[in-house]
Amino acid sequence: MNVTLILPVLKQDQIWKDQTKFEDIFDVDHFIDYLKYDVRIVRDIPEWFTDKAELFTSIRRTVKNIPKYAPAQFYIDNVLPRVKEKKIMALKPFVDRLGYDNVPQEINRLRCRVNYHALKFLPEIENMADLLVSRMRNRTGSSNPFMALHLRFEKGMVGLSFCDFVGTRMEKALMAIYRMKEWPRRFKDGSHLWALALQKRKEGRCPLEPGEVAVMLRAMGYPKETQIYVASGQVYGGQNRMAPLRNMFPNLVTKEELAAKLELDGFRKHVTSLAALDFLVCLKSDVFVMTHGGNFAKLIIGHRRYMGHRLKSIKPDKGLMSKSLGDPYMGWSTFVEDVIVTHQTRTGLPEETFPNYDIWENPLTPCMCRT
Repeated sequence: MNVTLILPVLKQDQIWKDQTKFEDIFDVDHFIDYLKYDVRIVRDIPEWFTDKAELFTSIRRTVKNIPKYAPAQFYIDNVLPRVKEKKIMALKPFVDRLGYDNVPQEINRLRCRVNYHALKFLPEIENMADLLVSRMRNRTGSSNPFMALHLRFEKGMVGLSFCDFVGTRMEKALMAIYRMKEWPRRFKDGSHLWALALQKRKEGRCPLEPGEVAVMLRAMGYPKETQIYVASGQVYGGQNRMAPLRNMFPNLVTKEELAAKLELDGFRKHVTSLAALDFLVCLKSDVFVMTHGGNFAKLIIGHRRYMGHRLKSIKPDKGLMSKSLGDPYMGWSTFVEDVIVTHQTRTGLPEETFPNYDIWENPLTPCMCRT
C-alpha cells in the first residue's frame, strides 16, 4: 500500500490487563533501522494530527471489518482508499487479518524478517534472560542441558478454556462464578457447560494439568533428575496442584527462584517484560514443552524451527492423553508405548503446510530458504 507505519500499539490482554507499550519491551531503534528498506516507520503520530484519542475510539478512524486470513488484494481494494481519504487510520484488531498462503511470497519473507530479526527485546531483558539461562545450566555445578516447560494453568487460562478439572465443590463453584463474571455471553446459565467440557477434553482442547504433564514426561523417559524451568503465571490451585509434578520432578525452578527479588524488580512494572524473560529462556532451552496452544508457545516452536530445528520442541497430543488417562484398563507399559510412538513426530521438525497454516508456528520455505 506504500503507507507509513506508526509504532504498533500492543493489545491489552483481557486477563492480565497489562498496559505495556511497544517501546517498553522492544528495541525501537533496531526495529526501525532493520526494516528501513522495507517500510517507513515513525515513532509517534504526527504533530499535525491533534486528536490522537480519536484514532482508536472513532469508527471514522478505525478499520474493523477485516476478515481473518484476508488476501493482500483486500487491503488494496478496501483499506488503502480509506487511508488515502483520512490520512491516518488504525487497523483493529490485526491478529490473523492477513493470509499466509494467499499473499506474495515477499510478504511472508518480510514477516520472518520482522519476527526473527527486527523484533528484538531491550538489552536489559536480553541480558537478564541470558543470566537466567546460565544459572539454569549451572545449577548442579557443571554445565547441563535443561527443559523449559510452558505451563498454561493460570486461573485465567482455566476459566477461559471452559474445561472441567479435578477439584473440590467449592473450587468448582468459585470457578463458575468467575467464568460468569468474565465471560457472561459464553457462560449463559451454565447448564450446557458440562457436555461442552467433556467434548473439549475428548478433542484435546483443554490445558494439561501439572499432574498430567508429569506422567507424560515420565512416559517419554525423562528421569527424576531432569532440570526443568517452569514458565508460568500463578498456577491455579497453588502448591497442591503443582505437587504431583514437583514430586516426580523435584528440580523444578522458576525465574523467581533463579533470580533475587531485586534483580527482577525492574521488570515487574510490566507483566509483558516478565513474559519476555520466560520467552527467551524457553527459546534457548535444550527441550521446550508446551501444554496448551497460544501465541507464546507457537512463536517459540516456530522460532526454534527457524533456527534450524536442532532443539527438540514437544507439542503434546492432548487428545491421546485424555483418552489414555481416562482408560482404567490401560497398563503403564501400553501407555508408555502410545506416548512415545505418538510423539515421535511432534518434536518441532518442519511440517507440511495446509491452507491458512500458521506461519509463526511452522515457518517453512517462505522463511527458512530465503530471508
